[in-house]
Parts: sequence; structure tokens; C-alpha cells
Amino acid sequence: MTRSGNILTDGLPREAGSIECLGMVFESDNARRTHFLERLRAKLPELRRRPDFPKGADDDILRMSDPPYYTACPNPFLEEFVEHYGTPYTPEDDSYRREPLAIDVSVGKKDALYKAHSYHTKVPHLAIVPSILHYTKPGDVVLDGFCGSGMTGVAAQWCDVAPAEYRRTLEAEWKEEGRDPPQWGARRTILGDLSPAATFIAANYNIPFDVDEFAEAARQLLADVEKEVGWMYETLHTDGKTKGRINYTVWSEILSCPECAGQVVFGKEAVDAHTKRVKKEFPCPECGAMLTKKRLDKIWVTRYDPVLNRPVRGFKRIPILIEYLVNNRKHHKPLDDADQQMITRAMELELPAGVPRDRMMHVDDSTTTWGDNWAPGVAAFQYVHHLFLPRSAQTLAVLWRLVRSHDDVRLRNMLTFFAEQAIMTMSVLNRYRPDAYSQVGQYMPGLLRELSQTAENSLRYNLDGRIRRLPKAFTPMPSRDGFAMISTADCGDVALPPNSIDYIYTDPPFGDNLAYAELNFVNEAFHRVFTNQAPEAIVSKSQRKQLDEYQSLMRQCFEEYARVLKPGRWMTVVFHNSRNAVWNAIQEGLSAAGFVVADVRTLDKQSGSYNQVMASGAVKQDLVISAYKPSSRLEDRFKLEAGNEDGVWAFVRDHLRNLPVFVAKDGVAEVVAERLDYLLFDRMVAFYVQHRTSIPLSAAEFYEGLKQRFPMRNGMYFLSDQVVEHDRKRLTAGGIRQLTLVVTDEKSAIEWLRLQLKARPRTFQAIHPDFVRELGGWQRHEQMLELSTLLDQNFLCYNGGEDVPGQIHGYLSSDHKDCRKLAKDDPHLQRRAKDRWYVPDAGKATDLEKLRERTLLLEFESYRAASQRRLTKFRLEAVRAGFRRAWGQGDYGTILQVARRIPEKVLREDIRLLMWYDQARTRSEVEE
Repeated sequence: MTRSGNILTDGLPREAGSIECLGMVFESDNARRTHFLERLRAKLPELRRRPDFPKGADDDILRMSDPPYYTACPNPFLEEFVEHYGTPYTPEDDSYRREPLAIDVSVGKKDALYKAHSYHTKVPHLAIVPSILHYTKPGDVVLDGFCGSGMTGVAAQWCDVAPAEYRRTLEAEWKEEGRDPPQWGARRTILGDLSPAATFIAANYNIPFDVDEFAEAARQLLADVEKEVGWMYETLHTDGKTKGRINYTVWSEILSCPECAGQVVFGKEAVDAHTKRVKKEFPCPECGAMLTKKRLDKIWVTRYDPVLNRPVRGFKRIPILIEYLVNNRKHHKPLDDADQQMITRAMELELPAGVPRDRMMHVDDSTTTWGDNWAPGVAAFQYVHHLFLPRSAQTLAVLWRLVRSHDDVRLRNMLTFFAEQAIMTMSVLNRYRPDAYSQVGQYMPGLLRELSQTAENSLRYNLDGRIRRLPKAFTPMPSRDGFAMISTADCGDVALPPNSIDYIYTDPPFGDNLAYAELNFVNEAFHRVFTNQAPEAIVSKSQRKQLDEYQSLMRQCFEEYARVLKPGRWMTVVFHNSRNAVWNAIQEGLSAAGFVVADVRTLDKQSGSYNQVMASGAVKQDLVISAYKPSSRLEDRFKLEAGNEDGVWAFVRDHLRNLPVFVAKDGVAEVVAERLDYLLFDRMVAFYVQHRTSIPLSAAEFYEGLKQRFPMRNGMYFLSDQVVEHDRKRLTAGGIRQLTLVVTDEKSAIEWLRLQLKARPRTFQAIHPDFVRELGGWQRHEQMLELSTLLDQNFLCYNGGEDVPGQIHGYLSSDHKDCRKLAKDDPHLQRRAKDRWYVPDAGKATDLEKLRERTLLLEFESYRAASQRRLTKFRLEAVRAGFRRAWGQGDYGTILQVARRIPEKVLREDIRLLMWYDQARTRSEVEE
């Protein structure tokens, strides 16, 4: 391929001004668009049969679309894109190898390109760039099935236009970390999302346009709107002569005093004139009673709605303040008679056709109940047009009509991208914040909520600044023709060939964090194309989707990711939800789909959404999960060796090869948790369970096998070539930061004791005080065991009278001067060693494990036979042992039976139980 301007071509014959698209040459961009629009129109009847097809008429979907690059429905051209630009996967020629990008990322949200359009959750493109550079090379195809506003696509193309200063900084960091320099150059992306509102934003971020033409067209657009409705935003200066132009009008809710039922204008009585903040207490203007906001009652008023042809109820509010400009200077004043008459005149106008009349999603007219992301309490709007005061409705209708009349399709879409940013900030959801520099964009992200004070902004006040900022944000133009394909579709069905994608970066919805379909509803109403909620992965009361449904939908998405990703390649998942149950659902979904998690880091976006900052238990930092699809070499070998322990070590070698070799932060080395023996065991078990194969080794046999086959450093296991690199880099670090193991249940208590006794064999009396201090976080449902029971069932105690065990001998001879150079049968050494507990060697550990397993299975049988409907106190280890045995025997009914007796929260928050339960449920459904 050769580069021609901003377009990669195939060396096809080209005339001046012609363009290439998917291997075809067109005389102009309009010719390209016309050709693919007709192809898309012909495919719509078939596409409509898909369960994720958006709700909208053909003409509206075609108007939004710019095929083949963007379709406001499932994109039927993705396979052509991959076949034309992608690299076919051939196992015998595959030399790809990467470690996970094991660095914490901290990137702010101040970048102009990032801020060019708002969305409910966004990962800054600059936070994605290092991952794309690390895992891919120029021209590779990157997939994001939950693209939102399209930042993954921006990042992939930004790899080609990154400023020299950024490049130098990143290259210096990578060199300091001992990594190869990044390969600069654009990558191609396939972006998908269920929401037409999201994919429209993503398309305009990722399809190039003429910045200068856009800036001129946007200025003309505002001027034309001003000609039609500018009279609504005129006011007289306080001198009574000079005309001013209104920036915004403040509307205040009128509330009722609970003492005298007198009316309280909230914005006048409750707001401190000096601090601009709501007072904690304020007197009622009627009776003088001291009030707080919470004590005030809503006042509802009924008005006739000519659109619905019936009365509707709403909050009582009045305009109390205007900010306006005279000679570019800001002034404030209460409304005068002329201002009141202007508002009355606007109210008398008929609602224009351009304002949507759709009923809000999940609204019940009789009970005023609302969807998941609506604020608690009642709301005063049930239909989209209720969100706009008369002037705003008239203005938005004119704006939308003029935008849609633009002849140039690409400019029309960019003008729509520009204009739709005024929708929410011109609605009654736009709160008035007197202490803020600007009243633009003051609606609450993630919530549909009317507050006590609203700023009714004029269009010019809303968009003037964006006309200046947007051209700068898109200069230099980050996007390239033919480098991004955008599809409005379910991530669980991306319509791509298997093994065709080089890398996946994705930021999916997590549990009930946000209800995207509801939050996008207003913008989608203006487009007249709506999200089809059926496949939306979410926990939602209004959609009747619980964690089970969410997990199932996410699993389908991860299975589709695994199907299209090339073997041995990586996926990065951004996770932001603090609930263990959601985290476990994601981990189980990844594992069930065939992915193996190799690393988890933090992504600090340096400022949180409203939900992140205020919600109970909300996570403050996002997690970045690095997972890989096992190589075809491992899968082929596993088919031959799955039934014996050779399959175990084949998996471990492949997994170790995909783990970070050395991680340091602030000059201090860190323990790579995934290289610890018990986590390697957990990953191995999950891999075998996912492949529906019996596990050939016990934990004790596995741990001993690790010691025999792999070198160890600080409890971490490595391949032979990796340990050399680790040792070399370890010399440059100032020390090593050990992991903190929190004791919350029997398993973590055993691991804590194992780490303690492996480092320092001790007596019961010596270890007991430390153990007691660790018990503060013991889970309420978990049966608490005495330290003596834990020691008896999992460790050995030296009673004297025979040779001192090697572990105790090694510790005493190295840490105690009086025991150095003493033989194992020395009486003094035996006295010092007596009553010390230690970690048994492989043979004895296996015997202990078998004895403990019998005890656990007896306990499990008591749970299975118990008469009570719910278990309140039990040993999780017994349930895990019982599930493991039942699964190995194909007794899925026992797993499901006991699972029903365990509290739902416990089952969802224990990843091991969840794994066995989900596998049993899946296998039961298959057999039925």
C-alpha cells in the first residue's frame, strides 16, 4: 500500500479528486456515499431482523449514516473492511509476543479534543494511546464494541499525529523502563455501541472533515438562528434605553413553608447573596420560621398541554434574574415588565414540529415512576417537550431545522454534532450555579434531575465558545479517511470473521452505574432513532434485569470478543464499579469466554463524575484489566494433554510468558501478584473449568511442581529466561514493596499463615497475637475457625525427638546465631525448634490436604442435607470443596441445590463459587 494525502491506497488507477474506499475508486466523496447508501438501504430489511436494530424509520437511520464508515444501525460493511485492510491470521507464521502493559495511567480530562463533545463516561484518548502503541503496530485493526463517544478510535488515529513533545516524553519513559520505542503511525479501528447517540458522536470524532468550512458554517448557523429568534433574547439595560442581549435567565422553584403554607421563592430566600451558596437555614418571608431546604414542600401546578390535549402537572417556578450583555460587558437585573411580556409572548407560540414529543423512557403517566438514572423523588416531566421552556423550544426547533437543511452531508453531520450539545444545557435540567464561571453544561452528568434553580441559556451563550474551541481541538485533524468503521450494534454480535482483530480496548457498562439508554433518550429523540434496549448489558429495575441477566449479556460480549480476537492477542477492559458482585461477574465472564487475566492496574482520570464522587460506595479510581486470549499453540497442545499434568504445566508456561517480568513504582519494585503460587493455581483451575476438563493436580501437588520447574524470587515464579531479566532490573530498584494480604475468610487466613510460616516458622503463642490483629475484616457469613484448627488442618508442628525439618532448620540457622552450623539432630537446635509450626513439603502437604478435604466434604454434605432454607453461617471452603467434587462428577444438580441455600450476595461476591455455579448452570441448560 502507498499513502496518498490522508488516504492509504492500493495502487489503483486514480484520477485527480477521486477517492478510494474498500478497494473501490469513486470520482468524489458524494459518489462514494451514494453508492454505499443504496447498498445500505437494500440491506435494511435483513438488518431489521436483528434484535439489536435501533428503533427508527429507514429514512432517519439513513440520514444519520455515512456508509460504509458509519451506520446508525448494524454496519454490514465491517467484514469487507477487515478483509481489505486487516492481516489474515496464520498460526504457523505468528510471532506476536507482548507482556501486559503493567503501568498505572494518570491522565486529566482537560484536553481540548477530549472536551469537544460530552458523554456520560469517557476514557481520555491520551490514556488509551500507550496501550495501543504497546500492543499493536501501525495498520493493525483495533476493536471497541462499547465505544461510547469513540475515544478508542481517536487514540488509534492520534498515534499518527501526536505532537513531537508528547512523542519525546513517552519515548523517554519507555526507554527508562527498558522497553522498545513505540511504533508511531495510525491504527485502524472498528467501533460499536448500542446507542445511536453514542455512535453518532464517535463517527464525527473519527471521520475527517474540513475544519475551516465547519467553523464558517457554524458561525453562519448561529447568525441565521439569531435572525429568527433573536428578539426573544433582547432586554433593556437598567438605563431604560440601551438594548442588551440575554445570556441566561434564572428560574427559581417556589416552595411551600410547612409552618404557614406561605410561598417561598427559593432563589431569593435560600441563596446567600455574598457566598452564592444555599444557606443551611433561612427564615420564611411570611411567618419567620427557620427553614431548611429539606423541610420545604413542593408546589404543583396544573397547565393545559396542547400537544397532549390534556392537563399536565409540573413544579411551580418563576423567572427571577437575567444576565445580559451590553457592549460585551455582563450585567444582572431582576425581570422588568417588558421581560415578563417577552416570556408570555413566547409561551403563546405553538410548539414547533422540530421539538420531539416522545414520552420519556420508563415513565408511568399515572404514578410518575421513573427509570434507573432519574433522581430520587418525583419529576415534573413525562415527555421530551416538557424539558424545554418556551424560548428554548422555539430556538432548538429553528436550530435543528437549519442544520438539517445543509446540503453538504459531512458538514451537516458535524453541525449536528455541534448543535446537539445545546440540547441538555438548554433544558430545565440545566441547574443555575451562581458560583460558577459559566452556566453552560451545568446539568448533572448521569442523572435526569430538575433542581430548585434553573439557568435558561440563550443559544449564542451556549455555543459561541464552542465555535472558537472546536476548530482548535480538531487541528491538526486526528482522523483519516478509511481508518475507522462505526456500527450501531450489540457488542455480542459484531459481525466480524473469527481471528480477525489485533487488539481490543473496551470500556463496557458496569452493573447499574449508568443507564445509558435512558440518558441518551433526549438526544436520540431529536435524531428520531432510539436505542434498542433488549441486548443492553445493565442491572436495571426498569428493564427487569438483575445481576444474572447482566452477567449473561456481558459473557456473550466477551465470548464474541474472544471469537474475533486473534489467538495470543490482548484485550484491555476498563472497569469502574466498586461492587464485588459486579467485579466477579466481569471476571467470570472473561474466564468463561476463554480469556486469562494477566494484570490489573489503575486508571486515574483525575476527576470523577457526579456518581463517582457522590454515590454511596462508588469507586474513586477505574481499574484497567489486561487479559489475553490463549495462543493457538497452547489450545492445540491442551487438547492432547488436558487429562494429565503436562497440560497443567503447558498452561503455566504460557501464562508466565504473558505476565509482567518486572514492575516498579517510584523506584521500588512491586510483587506481581499473578506470579504467586496460589493465584497461578486459581488461574489454572479456571482454565480447566472453562475447558470442562477435570483438574489433575491438587493444590499441594501444584505448589510442589512449581518449585521443581520454575525459578522463584520473592514468592514469584518465572520462566528461566525471564528470571535473568527480573534479576537485572531488580538491582536498579531501591527495595521491594510486598503485597498486603487481607484476612477475610478461611482461605485468605490459610494463605496469610502460609506466607508467615514460610518466612518464619513460629510457635502457636508467637503467631497468635499477629493472627488476632488480622481478623477485623472476617466476613459475617463465614464460620470463624480457631487458629489451632487452621494450623492442625493445614500445617505441621515439630514436636522434637527427631531431626529438625529443613524449613525450620534453614530459618534458625540463618536468623539465630546460636543455631548456626548445627546439625538437624543437635539437641540445642531441637529445643529451639520444638513446637514451631511450618509449611509441609509436597508429600506431607498432599496427605494433609486429603484429610482436610474429607473434613470439608463432610461439612458440605451437612449443608446439602440441612432442612433450613438458607444457610447463615458456613465454611466457604467446604462449599468450594463440595462444588469442586460435584462438578468433577458431573453432579450439577447438587451445585445448583446448595447454591440456592447460600445468600445471593455471598454467591455473587465469591469468584470461585460463582465459577462453579455458572459452569453447572450452563451445563445443566445444555443437557436439557
